[in-house]
Amino acid sequence: MFLLALCDTYETYLIVIKFIGSSYVKYIKFKMAEIATLQWADYVVIVAMICISVGIGIYYRFSGGRQKTVEEYFIASRSMSVVPVAVALVVSFMSAITLLGVSSENYYYGTQFVSINISYIIGTPIVCYGFLPVFFKLQATSAYEYLEKRFGVKTRMMASFVYWVQLLLYSGVVLYAPSLALEATTGISKTGSIIIIGLACSFYSSIGGIKAVLITDVFQSILMFASVIVIIVVAAYEIGGLEKIWEIAEMGKRIQFDNISIDPTVRHTWWSLNIGGLVTFLSLYGVNQVQVQRLLTVRSLKAAQRALWISLPILMLLSVSTCFSGLSMYSKYYNCDPLTKGRISSMDMLMPLYVMDTMSHLPGLPGLFIAGIFSAGLSTISAALNSLAAVTLEDYIKPIYTCYTRRELNPASSATFGKVIAFVYGLISIALAFLAELLGGVLQAGLTIFGVVGGPLLAVFTLGMTTKSARESGAITGTITSLAILLWIAYGQPRPPISKLPLSIDGCDVDVMKNITLSALQSSVQLSPLNTDDTSYFYLYRISYMWYGPLGFLITFFVGLLVSNIAQYVFKQPQNELDPNLFFPIIGKRMSTKQCLNLECNESVKSKTKVQGKYIFNANVEDETEHSDKINTNV
Repeated sequence: MFLLALCDTYETYLIVIKFIGSSYVKYIKFKMAEIATLQWADYVVIVAMICISVGIGIYYRFSGGRQKTVEEYFIASRSMSVVPVAVALVVSFMSAITLLGVSSENYYYGTQFVSINISYIIGTPIVCYGFLPVFFKLQATSAYEYLEKRFGVKTRMMASFVYWVQLLLYSGVVLYAPSLALEATTGISKTGSIIIIGLACSFYSSIGGIKAVLITDVFQSILMFASVIVIIVVAAYEIGGLEKIWEIAEMGKRIQFDNISIDPTVRHTWWSLNIGGLVTFLSLYGVNQVQVQRLLTVRSLKAAQRALWISLPILMLLSVSTCFSGLSMYSKYYNCDPLTKGRISSMDMLMPLYVMDTMSHLPGLPGLFIAGIFSAGLSTISAALNSLAAVTLEDYIKPIYTCYTRRELNPASSATFGKVIAFVYGLISIALAFLAELLGGVLQAGLTIFGVVGGPLLAVFTLGMTTKSARESGAITGTITSLAILLWIAYGQPRPPISKLPLSIDGCDVDVMKNITLSALQSSVQLSPLNTDDTSYFYLYRISYMWYGPLGFLITFFVGLLVSNIAQYVFKQPQNELDPNLFFPIIGKRMSTKQCLNLECNESVKSKTKVQGKYIFNANVEDETEHSDKINTNV
């Protein structure tokens, strides 16, 4: 009545009431748009996860051999069981990038990415029966020792340095991802979260060695799965079942499995995901120091192969469930996209936002999710730090020390160097994490790094293990050429924007949300066509990032072969006797059979002619055999 008395007419009163009401609605919507924060129970869960991870590192520092030798620190004295190694193989690279990137990928671009799992099925037997037997016979701490034995020390140094750069950049991206989750949910600064996660990981990785890294991987994998499952369960409960999630995704045009386009500029197709995914898988599981080092922690080749086969269904389960979590989040935001609305600044913030929107009233559940994100980052970074330390020690520190002192570095000093190096790399990863934001979405950034570097590195090892004519000059030339071309293609500017599937904010109003139907969603999707790539951009800059790996592999492999054969023809370089153990088993067996036949023939000729020194060839063969035995027993 007081308000009515202040107004000249009743119409003015109604206008004022309407204004106040609209302002109140805007205030309510503003409060809804605010991101909730964690409660004390959530912080307890997060702190407990970090303390357990650090505690595992401390335990292995003071148990067993106490990490006093290189063998124990880097390969656990070959004492690990199969299951922990299998789990570690999965979570070493399926990190926070998987949880944040793959879920938002399916939300914004559809489910075509799921088809990459087929490449995992194809790649596993290739690794098991092709690459793995070669490394197991070598039994070297650094995988790049193979390249020295097959080509020469220059190739080893080149590949080791490229790997060093690759893994450091990737570690920065992985460390950045969980800090993004914290920023979107708790209000803790990105700087603080990066430093806390980085220091905790550096500490337990450096003091606990590979045993601590593997066991924490198992613990952290449980939290990763729990985070994804909680999101799917909560979404199904709120929306009315898993089938309802699928129905809404279909209406929103998110269900896509049929893109078989051969156009390399299309971002995700069956061809790009399976061919590009296969090269990425082989580069990670077949020749990458992180995975090779883990597979060498078991007692035998069969145990390592069994661990790899066990890791396959775990890897696929985590991948598919994370993809479905993206559809689960779409069932909530299908008509009020938070990125379009401005609630988040990056699509990688979608999952933590969803958790706080739906679970902030349930103490402990958001903390469980954040702990899962932390765990995903910690598992990958700890693996990277341990492997980087191994490569640096074996490929650089030891050779330099031996060169200047004329004696080998003793085991105790080697282990100490390894621990210090691991911690230093942790500090470097923290610094690089602050630059990761410049790389764009975490999923594409991570896969781009592996595509650019992984393809050429895979090709170098494949060149050595499958061809007898390849030489060091060809391997180095092919790799450098490929890296130069891929870096230009991957990071050249300007680049076309990436088109997303149709998004809507029509249902963001509280009152409108009550009247939203699936038919309305379908009509809105039909009226929102996808933006297409602008063909005015340079063609190579429009190529899908999934083709970087195959392209790098082909350039390195064929340029390497071409240069090797030209060098042999022009310079008439003699072909040295090759060790069959340095080739794929199927090729090595044929070489061994041929060498045995040649040996029998030579022995027969020499016995008839009685040439002095007739046992020289036999002696060389024996020396090679002794050298091979030394390789097999030297860890």
